[in-house]
Amino acid sequence: MDWSPVLISLKTATISMIFTFILGLWAARIVVSLHSERVKAWIDGILTLPLVLPPTVAGFFLLYIFGSKRPVGMFLERVFSCKIVFTWKATVIAAVVIAFPLMYRSARGAIEQVNRNLIYAGRTFGMSERAIFWKIVIPQARPGIVSGGVLAFTRGMGEFGATAMLAGNIAGRTRTLPLAIYSEVAAGDMETAGTYVAVIVAVSLLIVAGINLKGRKCV
Repeated sequence: MDWSPVLISLKTATISMIFTFILGLWAARIVVSLHSERVKAWIDGILTLPLVLPPTVAGFFLLYIFGSKRPVGMFLERVFSCKIVFTWKATVIAAVVIAFPLMYRSARGAIEQVNRNLIYAGRTFGMSERAIFWKIVIPQARPGIVSGGVLAFTRGMGEFGATAMLAGNIAGRTRTLPLAIYSEVAAGDMETAGTYVAVIVAVSLLIVAGINLKGRKCV
């Protein structure tokens, strides 16, 4: 039994969740602050696109961007000696791209539900927009934002298509749990595949249930 896919998946999901949380929260704040509904609709559509596209399509775009013979990939390799394709970094990038819409939409929905009167009151007292966001909006929207972070973690842990396209399926390096399950099923080892399935289901269930129980105690 090779436990490296479990460790790789947990590490990938954790790191990707940090990036997804920051980027999703920032994007939600920007979109909510826009005044033009038409501009907001287009930006929202672009940011949500990875959620509705097949993961392999997202992986194709990522491979096209970060490929060794593409401008971005060549720049990273020559300037920073940083290769993306078929490395562990690729698993993180794929997870961030696929999980980002879940964090963004959860954060946006939570921010939009904040009582506007509280924001107006903060402005009346002379608070800056940044202070209002961190001291009023974030505490009020915290349940939705936390839920988005949890969804981003579990989605990053379960990512398959984009990861396979960008990172490959290299044992001990880029083979995450979903890729390990696929590999074991393809090899006919249903017992090992079943163990991997049990691990990813158990971890996801524990995280989601834990957040739900904690949320009830806070109500």
